[in-house]
Amino acid sequence: MLVHGFGACIGHWRKNIPVLAAAGYRVFALDLLGFGASDKPKLDYRLEIWQELLQDFWSAFIQEPAIFIGNSMGGLITLMMLAHHPDISAGGVLLNSAGGLNMNMRDDEQNVVRRILMGGINTLIASKRLGPSLFNRVRTKQRIRGSLSQVYRNPEAITDELVDMIHAAAATPGAQEAFASIMTAPAGPRPSELLPSIEKPLLVLWGENDPWAALPTADIYRLLSEEAETQVTFKTIPNTGHCPHDERPEVVNPLIIDWLSQL
Repeated sequence: MLVHGFGACIGHWRKNIPVLAAAGYRVFALDLLGFGASDKPKLDYRLEIWQELLQDFWSAFIQEPAIFIGNSMGGLITLMMLAHHPDISAGGVLLNSAGGLNMNMRDDEQNVVRRILMGGINTLIASKRLGPSLFNRVRTKQRIRGSLSQVYRNPEAITDELVDMIHAAAATPGAQEAFASIMTAPAGPRPSELLPSIEKPLLVLWGENDPWAALPTADIYRLLSEEAETQVTFKTIPNTGHCPHDERPEVVNPLIIDWLSQL
């Protein structure tokens, strides 16, 4: 079960789905509510909504213990599925997993300056007068390509197809309202709060050159992988940014398939 990250959609797995299926696995993916071609209702979006969506999707279509594979925000949702729904989970793969839903930090993580700064930014994003104008600037193809160039280390992976895919989703009805809700939502649980409850095998793959989830962010998984009786496998991928499955599928796909074969 493939779980995309913030601003992405099913198409972000276009380099992985055929390879995983050819290896003999049933592969499922969906556009999370508020993203891609899915509906974008006016909701207070939060991680728990997508966790419930995946549980419902599993009940309708999968109905056997599944491996959840998530990138960025999707990685954090994957941890939530393994921690909160072990009965439907057989294991998980994290690809540069996020530490929170957005840039909003928890109350105990913020200093006064950051709290004021983020409060101002969130007010602007949520503004019914200024928010749409800001979103229209962010969703241009030029801005999308610029953002991708910051988080992708491999420039050849930033194709017109990728830019068009993200731009098309941002042009659907309700996209701006969903963006504002997600950007101003609570950050959600910390990985450190979820990991003690997880008893399933976990593969963690990390692009070493990620400016959003820098390599030290992955220390919690690296340390777990070094314990004597661990179910955590941790590997870094050089010259790779935030989306290793899309930047280096020739590296990521074999690593996932090899790990799956050992379960």
